[in-house]
Amino acid sequence: MGFGTAFAIYFVIWWTTLFVTLPFRARSQATDGHVVEGTDPGAPVTANMGRRMAWNTVVAAGVFALYYLVVHVFGVTVDSLPNLVPERTP
Repeated sequence: MGFGTAFAIYFVIWWTTLFVTLPFRARSQATDGHVVEGTDPGAPVTANMGRRMAWNTVVAAGVFALYYLVVHVFGVTVDSLPNLVPERTP
């Protein structure tokens, strides 16, 4: 796997995990009891996007390491998935 391919896969994993990690520890204005007029009650009180993106980078690196381990070290590919489940005999 070349650097460009690895970066593209990491980039897709990073964006996917961003949407997974965004709701963690988020307090909405409605639960905090102070809704700013003109905003959605479900909007976060503080976004802390820098901290969230840093944690997301760590999570995405772990997921990418797991992907690399499964695909490049153990050699599991899409073509080998049917061989993982034994055939049933009628």
